[in-house]
Amino acid sequence: MFITLEGIEGSGKTTQLDPMVAFLTQKGHDCIVTREPGGTRIGQQIRAILLDPHNKALDPLSELLLYAADRAQHIKTKIIPDLSAGKTVICDRFFDATTVYQGYGRDLDISIINMLHQIVLDGLKPDLTILFDLPVETGLSRAWKQINDGSRSDLETRFEKEALAFHQKIRDGYLELAKREPDRFRIIDAGGSKETVKEAVTNTLSLHLKTD
Repeated sequence: MFITLEGIEGSGKTTQLDPMVAFLTQKGHDCIVTREPGGTRIGQQIRAILLDPHNKALDPLSELLLYAADRAQHIKTKIIPDLSAGKTVICDRFFDATTVYQGYGRDLDISIINMLHQIVLDGLKPDLTILFDLPVETGLSRAWKQINDGSRSDLETRFEKEALAFHQKIRDGYLELAKREPDRFRIIDAGGSKETVKEAVTNTLSLHLKTD
């Protein structure tokens, strides 16, 4: 099973990884957790370029192609081998993030992004995508609180430093994608407490396992 987590900055999706793994392990799943960008050794180097706040001059098309390169390496060397071995792969961000950040956020041609998806994904698609949704003001406030208290790296703040309007485009883009693919997406209200969100995620996973 292939599960992806999506959401704006500060949506709390990464916080829910450990509870998700604990729940799925209890249900008999051998879980592998990974992320994009940076799910491989080479991907970590690409991630450093993409998220470095000093790289303000990174061209949107260059940004898109770096994400595609990271994903191609990730799929070939980690995701496909793990899925083929019967493992449940949970990925913190995947191709939907590229669609919304570089498409909706950067205003790049969606048809070009979809073409890259076809090449890189080669038919791979998540079985379930959990979208952690909340107002952008709340998400950014959370993100900067974590950055300022040291629980998140201040070396990876290039997107957090974008204007509020950019982040609103991202949220709107995610909700649009979820509307288009209701069978794959499940929207979680991420504005509540960690425990409330954890319960919502657990319920979502339970329902998915019953219908899978």
